[in-house]
Amino acid sequence: MNIWIWRFSSGILTALFLPFITSTYTYANTTGDVELSVGIVQKFGEDPQRQFKLEPTNGDFLKLKFKKKGKDQTLVTANPVNLEISTAKLSDTKIDERVVLGTFRTFEAAEDGAKKWREKGIEVEIAQPERWEVWAKREVYNTPLLRRLLLQNVQKVGKKLAYIKTNIFKQEPKISWVIGNNRYNREHLEISSNKNLIRVRSNKNSKRARLYPGRLRVQPNAYGTYTLVNQVPLEKYLRGVVPYEIGRNAPKASLEAQAVIARTYALRNVRRFAVDNYELCADTHCQVYFGITGASSSTDRAIASTRGMVLTYDNKLVDALYSSTTGGVTAFFDDVWNGTQRPYLRPIIDSHLNIWSLSQKSLADEENFRKFISLEEGFNESEQRWFRWRRETSMEDITKGLQKFLKVKNSPFAKFKQINNIVVEKRSKGGRILQLAINTDIGTFHLHKDEVRSAFAAPVSTLFYLQPLNKGKPGIWGYAFVGGGLGHGVGLSQTGAQKLAKLGWSNDQILKFYYPGTQIQTLNQIAQK
Repeated sequence: MNIWIWRFSSGILTALFLPFITSTYTYANTTGDVELSVGIVQKFGEDPQRQFKLEPTNGDFLKLKFKKKGKDQTLVTANPVNLEISTAKLSDTKIDERVVLGTFRTFEAAEDGAKKWREKGIEVEIAQPERWEVWAKREVYNTPLLRRLLLQNVQKVGKKLAYIKTNIFKQEPKISWVIGNNRYNREHLEISSNKNLIRVRSNKNSKRARLYPGRLRVQPNAYGTYTLVNQVPLEKYLRGVVPYEIGRNAPKASLEAQAVIARTYALRNVRRFAVDNYELCADTHCQVYFGITGASSSTDRAIASTRGMVLTYDNKLVDALYSSTTGGVTAFFDDVWNGTQRPYLRPIIDSHLNIWSLSQKSLADEENFRKFISLEEGFNESEQRWFRWRRETSMEDITKGLQKFLKVKNSPFAKFKQINNIVVEKRSKGGRILQLAINTDIGTFHLHKDEVRSAFAAPVSTLFYLQPLNKGKPGIWGYAFVGGGLGHGVGLSQTGAQKLAKLGWSNDQILKFYYPGTQIQTLNQIAQK
């Protein structure tokens, strides 16, 4: 069996990418709004004690749709609906297997890994059981024999980190929903309301609730649990993103810039959770979305004034990445992840002043980098908490963290006992760590790009240098991580955008500063070209 000659069929390719194409096209050619599917509770059932209460708003009711004996059923109620989990004992032991071809910190890294496997002829899917993983496509490699033949072949060509993950279940979570004294057991449930508003409480006795626009549905996912999905129009979705991502009190132009890139990001990333039959998550692996409870007049005005506007490069939606704080310099896309370079994502000194020239003083040079990190004034983020930071970690804690990280990746270096030293071997022009060498008692291994943040607890970005510490004793006690920024540092800085807005910059000027060569267009304009 030659696995390398298997190729995606055009049908599979269409199925993978059609959601993104369709969403953009539909929005651009109608006066309506795109509907997104957002997993607001991604793995309901992991904690059997966790419950949710769904409620209509005052004067409204909930409409529940489900199937009974293959026929559609509808139930209308003004009462709350409690979603509960029970554990059901299985009559036969259930074995669940999948071939894990790679484990990654981010979706971007996983997507690049998936692309490389597809180029080798292996059909794959991206999942997020905990960390992001690339799986051999389950419906293709659907027998133990096929899975083991695949693993044998990929390991023969040097892909030693691939492995078969086997889960054995003697019981499984079962979802039920309760209205009054009546209990219903159905794996699929659709919930709507007359006002298109539903309150969700994190447990049935909670006094705090989040208000979600649109509809909800409950469905199984790829991990043996369930997902609560919010089907929500794009513009209403933004009402639950902008205030939580940048804050309700941010200056007007920065709110507008955030609205444009949040809209662009959502449309560009609807493929993320295809394995679970929804599009986006509601946390920082996508964009923070907590429903419209936190919506305000300031954020609503920013969304309304930019309605339908997206950021484009060459008439295509940009990869609208952004972070809290850059540390004074933004990054190339491939400073952080592997994959095709984005011309509009490149190092920009995050200052409205001319305080550093990357062309004359590249931050790939260690001496230049340390001088840059010592600078604190004149940047757009200078007053922000995470602009500069220093965090000390003992060698014992570093060792434990690295061992845990390597074990998750199925690396043979997970067995190391002692670290001799850690050295930054390569930086990008913008100062991000590209390669870090860890010398241990069983040899030297390397960490690359954003996996550095997964491997160590201390650094909150890859814009740092290492300072050995001995604490007055022989040998190395540990390291100080000295750096700047919070997050990946690619694209817009939310903190920097607010500073520029206070200086009088428009949303267009802010976006062009952080994404050079781009322009704001409406989706209708893109569709007509």
